[in-house]
Amino acid sequence: MADAASRLTALADKLLGEPLPVRIRAWDGSEAGPPGAPVLVLRHRRALRRLLWRPGELGLARAWVAGELDIEGDLYLALDLIAGLLWERGGHPEDAVHPVRDPRLRAAALELLRLAGPLPPPAPPAEELRRRTGRLHTRRRDKQAISHHYDVGNAFYEIVLGPSMVYSCAYWSEGGTLEDAQRDKLDLICRKLSLEEGERLLDVGCGWGSMAIHAARHYGVHAVGITLSAEQAAYARKRIAGEGLTDRIEIRVQDYRDVDDGPYDAISSIGMAEHVGTERYREYADDLYALLKDGGRLLNHQIARRPERDEAAYHVDEFIDAYVFPDGELAPLGRTLSTLEEAGFEARDVEAIRDHYALTLRQWVANLEAGWERATGLTSPGRARVWRLYMAASALSFERNRIGVNQILAVKPPPGGASGMPLRARSWGSPAS
Repeated sequence: MADAASRLTALADKLLGEPLPVRIRAWDGSEAGPPGAPVLVLRHRRALRRLLWRPGELGLARAWVAGELDIEGDLYLALDLIAGLLWERGGHPEDAVHPVRDPRLRAAALELLRLAGPLPPPAPPAEELRRRTGRLHTRRRDKQAISHHYDVGNAFYEIVLGPSMVYSCAYWSEGGTLEDAQRDKLDLICRKLSLEEGERLLDVGCGWGSMAIHAARHYGVHAVGITLSAEQAAYARKRIAGEGLTDRIEIRVQDYRDVDDGPYDAISSIGMAEHVGTERYREYADDLYALLKDGGRLLNHQIARRPERDEAAYHVDEFIDAYVFPDGELAPLGRTLSTLEEAGFEARDVEAIRDHYALTLRQWVANLEAGWERATGLTSPGRARVWRLYMAASALSFERNRIGVNQILAVKPPPGGASGMPLRARSWGSPAS
């Protein structure tokens, strides 16, 4: 088993058809690969067994979460290099390493099997969501999915998100802090919605209450925030009480399909529609349309994926589905716009802000790394590793234009067709003081 790193590097070259762009340090202390490159650390050969049984993304993720696989050096560079080697080779990541007819490659695969040690493979890490049954996006299943993602512990999110407790793309300016950028994002949404004193705002997927608090404090609205996370709701209510805004804000643990107290003057949906699912999205758009008054505005802030040449080939990211956003689905921007229009909305403005999300995610990763010991104590080392990998990889996805994020401003036109929008709307009024 001596010099496992050199053997692994040679085997990877044969199986992948090109040299590994990262160094390997194996469990026996050996190291091989290009000098100065980030180091892929295999702490235990169990990591190989995971990869043999689930080649590609999920096998790598399980080894990472279990602490059997690590990266030393520039995390972003390492992920970028690995993505170029596996995810961008064409097809699904599982196709990057597969049994082939070539005897030379079959021999390499058998050698990898010998290096991996006794089978069967290890059980998935405890942080992996187990197989789900039943139809997608029922009320019960959606509640379970949201709980898996958000009920990690409010104190953990305080470390990652900082004092703003806003878990969506910030809106950056030169030299600003994360708190400045999140405040500016919330204020931009309020101004796009043209909120005024005494109006009713519905915040769908309200998180820890930051949007409702900003709108009530600075624009004098009466806000209703809904979430499926009991932990988020309890935290938001405590914040609202501390701000003295209980007479202006109500937080409910409620599914959007169960809201029946419209009409609202405005609706904000910030980073929530990704959870809705393709088959439910028209129902979602219809429900929001019904809850708005004539002339009311919707601000839909949503991550979008790039369109597939064959849309039937779209598949949900295995790592994210198993560890981060169960049942989450991304849609192309055009499909989202079409669905909103089919529901009756008139789209008035679209602003693409994916560069802002890359900056936001890098700051969240830095926050997590700075508070690592406390974060692992509040959750588990595996859970903290999930979030570090997820956020760093997502930052790269936004930077490389693999995914984007857009703010869509839409209006429910009154019978006469008047939009209620100024002729030149892009200034969006004056920021809150």
